Amino acid sequence: MNSRTLLIATAFLSVFRLSILAADPVFSGPQPGEKVTSFQVIELTGDGAGQSRDPIAEYSGAPAVLVFVHGLERSLVPLLRVVDEYGALRKDRLSTDMIFLSPDRLEGERRVRAASGSLKLQSRVGLSPDGIEGPGNYGLNKDCLITIIAAKDDTVMANFALVQPGIADAPSVVEALAKLCGDDAPPAIEELNRLHSARTGAGRGPAEMRPEAARGNAPPPAVDWEAFDLETEAGLRSAVRALIGEVQTLRNEIARRRDGPTTGQPREEFPGAVPSDAVLQGLLRRFIQPTNDAAAVDALLQEAREHIGDDPGLRRQAIDGWTRILHFGDRYGTGYARQSGRAFLAELQEDVP
Repeated sequence: MNSRTLLIATAFLSVFRLSILAADPVFSGPQPGEKVTSFQVIELTGDGAGQSRDPIAEYSGAPAVLVFVHGLERSLVPLLRVVDEYGALRKDRLSTDMIFLSPDRLEGERRVRAASGSLKLQSRVGLSPDGIEGPGNYGLNKDCLITIIAAKDDTVMANFALVQPGIADAPSVVEALAKLCGDDAPPAIEELNRLHSARTGAGRGPAEMRPEAARGNAPPPAVDWEAFDLETEAGLRSAVRALIGEVQTLRNEIARRRDGPTTGQPREEFPGAVPSDAVLQGLLRRFIQPTNDAAAVDALLQEAREHIGDDPGLRRQAIDGWTRILHFGDRYGTGYARQSGRAFLAELQEDVP
């Protein structure tokens, strides 16, 4: 066995633990308390395949979960299956939309249809016509592999912005969805995986092999790294699988240790505030898009000026909104947007008592 390789892997795991425990919260899409606004999605399955629809208008405030999938990767499959299975189980009280993002519409449609068939998804499956960034008024974070938005009465109740989603995220997500639709006895993750396997004939997945870890009720057994023969390909593959399991466990530990967007509660108070005015909310989300050029930024700020006009209430909301996004520095928007945003904020603050 190559002890040096084992030492490197162990050191990596330790560094990874420290780095992710200290990581800042990730934001993607409207946050709890904000309004969900209309957008279009191209239906890819069912009777309405090929047609455009507006989920927000269609659900009219009823409990719904919008799952924005930013990339098709194997790591998110266990979580997708759990959300899909729960949505199907509670379809009488919860609507579930899987919305995929792709830079190319034709290629995206082909890949998503294939993936939907392979995963045997029961939810409504669609593709955003707005490309890889998704609906401009939602401000989705391209660094996230998946963004899950749970809404009721057209208001966000929970938001899960996941850069590296895994089955460890499933308990928190199902708990939020159960609360959203008034489900007092949600099934355990193990049960949802069992239902999926029974329906599709699939074998035992990661959550079924580690049900206690999936439910978050008990830690999995400690990994015996000395048991892996790192001189062989089979041993290396087994070690990698074990390492991935450890990472998922650490992520579950983080979710328990700190409040954040995944629980629907902010970890700390930030300056400013999210505008209650829907138009200003949409302008802010469009303003922070990393694809904006200088002309687009200038046009958005002019649109904001015209909307605010002489209304002191809208001016106050705009001050709070731009104060908040500028607080996060280079995390949002382009350099030009941040520079122009600071000048716009100073302009708004003139003559304000």
